[in-house]
Amino acid sequence: MGQQQGDYQHIIVGLDLSEESSQVLDRAISMVQAYGAQLSLAHVIEPLTFAYGGDIPMDLSEVQDQLQQQATEQISRLAQKVGVPDVRQHVVIGQPATELHRLAKEQQADLIVVGSHGRQGLALLLGSTANGVLHGAETDVLAVRVKTKD
Repeated sequence: MGQQQGDYQHIIVGLDLSEESSQVLDRAISMVQAYGAQLSLAHVIEPLTFAYGGDIPMDLSEVQDQLQQQATEQISRLAQKVGVPDVRQHVVIGQPATELHRLAKEQQADLIVVGSHGRQGLALLLGSTANGVLHGAETDVLAVRVKTKD
């Protein structure tokens, strides 16, 4: 079965590295297999200064570096399991939706896969990452509904 017009050729999956990430990755892999596409893995770390409003006296760069190193190791382990080469593993710092859009464009990906926790009410309006990625995306977006163990 060759590639057809409209088939996805490069799928980028945004992983938050939570326990539920494997559900999102599994879905991305089944899409990759269905379309014979390439797969890229991405994890976006929000800058700590965003989270703390920048008025923390301590130097956060060391903490940020540690977070980045841990995330890089986790992505690398996942990538090895599913056969994704180094060049298609991305750990970046920034705002998740913005960075996923940028990566998709830069890597010429035609589908972004993210996890969605299916929150209700205000949390949904105020935007999960999935919501943010959907808005302003120049590519298709697949939001995988993750099931949490309650």
